Amino acid sequence: MKLIPVILSGGAGTRLWPVSRRAYPKPFMKLANGSTLAELTFERALDVSSDGTVMTVTSRDYYFICRDIYRQVKDVDMDKQIFVLEPMGRNTAPAIALAALEVQQQYGDDAVMLVMPSDHLIKDKVAFKSAVEQGAKLASQGYIATFGIYPTSAETGFGYIKAGSKIEGFNASEIEEFKEKPDLTTAKEYVKSGMYSWNSGMFCLVAKTLLDEMKTTSPDVLNAAKTCFETKKMQQSALVFDTDTFAAMPDISIDYAVMEKAKKRAVIDSRFDWNDIGSWNSMAGLADSDESGNRIEGKAIAIDSKDCYIRSGDRIVAAVGVENLLIVDTKDAILVAHKDRSQGVKDVVQFLKANNHDAAIYHQTVHRPWGSYTILEDEEDCKVKRLTIKPGQVLSLQKHQRRSEHWTMVNGTAKVQVGDKEFVLEANQSTYIPVDTLHRLENPTDNDIAIIEVQCGDYFGEDDIERFEDIYGRTND
Repeated sequence: MKLIPVILSGGAGTRLWPVSRRAYPKPFMKLANGSTLAELTFERALDVSSDGTVMTVTSRDYYFICRDIYRQVKDVDMDKQIFVLEPMGRNTAPAIALAALEVQQQYGDDAVMLVMPSDHLIKDKVAFKSAVEQGAKLASQGYIATFGIYPTSAETGFGYIKAGSKIEGFNASEIEEFKEKPDLTTAKEYVKSGMYSWNSGMFCLVAKTLLDEMKTTSPDVLNAAKTCFETKKMQQSALVFDTDTFAAMPDISIDYAVMEKAKKRAVIDSRFDWNDIGSWNSMAGLADSDESGNRIEGKAIAIDSKDCYIRSGDRIVAAVGVENLLIVDTKDAILVAHKDRSQGVKDVVQFLKANNHDAAIYHQTVHRPWGSYTILEDEEDCKVKRLTIKPGQVLSLQKHQRRSEHWTMVNGTAKVQVGDKEFVLEANQSTYIPVDTLHRLENPTDNDIAIIEVQCGDYFGEDDIERFEDIYGRTND
């Protein structure tokens, strides 16, 4: 039996702002031990994969971050890793349908898929692997199996699954009903009854079984996915699809499209630890507590304070005489919230979006396929960045309509194109790119190079970039 883990890696994680932002969301944020959720999920997937193959469904921008994180995992064979790139979000049903079509084509009708989000934390690998083995066996018998998590409290942020009759020979039950996120009173009733589990959003199924079910439960999704799948092509060692065809797929979750209507479905009674890190309160629970109940990560001091969670970066954060606060410091934003209002952090992001503030999307350091840039200064009349370009990488051939740029090499050697001129730029040398002028920068060396970029004009948004050639597939067509 061939088992292919399928990781769904996307989402904004707005409740974990300011660390999680759209350009660098929750799966990529560092935990207290220095690992990321994406890395831990990938390791967990490798542990149950039949041959070390893992499929990751993600966006074009996140692909390069995922790839770099995966490369850090010990003994990983990157040639076996499959990346399926979405040009935009279309929820889980289209993503899983495309993954199933690829798995069926590559590995046959009997291949089993383990679908798992990239932003869950599971520490008990032995119990997880045991549950996956049950899921794979259920999938081989025609079930679409999900992993129900034993509810330790009455949570209103999770969906619930009501178990029906037991399935002989398995620690699993038929699914009687899916329940949406309940209010607190209803959640307490669910937990007290002992008949409900949290919906983990993880599934085990045979690719053909899913596709056959979709013919009945959601033929519009299936037909749109098949049409989109026909446009696939390889680009930068990843599967990509035609943008317009992808955009035509319905925006719907796998629960609505399939699970709530499927004929043969099962819920596994999963007893492994599980945390979807859905808020700063969840994150705080991962840190050790001092004698006053304070949980501190980074350079922080708590004086006459109790039951606070403080996460600091390069600066020292001091909390004096406060209680039950969440304090999260990054280079360009600070969050201070009462623990009872942790779910309200998403409202901050909505406010920033409504006011077109970059802090809703970007950090001070922004990751790009070719490396990264850090904003050193951002004023009305100029913007200053430090760019770090990885070995062998190249920025797109582009131009701007509302700004000029000055490049100064800090270290290394770069190949530069400005207009119709091509030349080499060495450390301490500089060049000027006028408005509406084609330009490109390449690192032809084996080491990182760095430049300071000074932008002058009346607008410095990232949407003032018109790309004409791009090895990462980000052209404007």
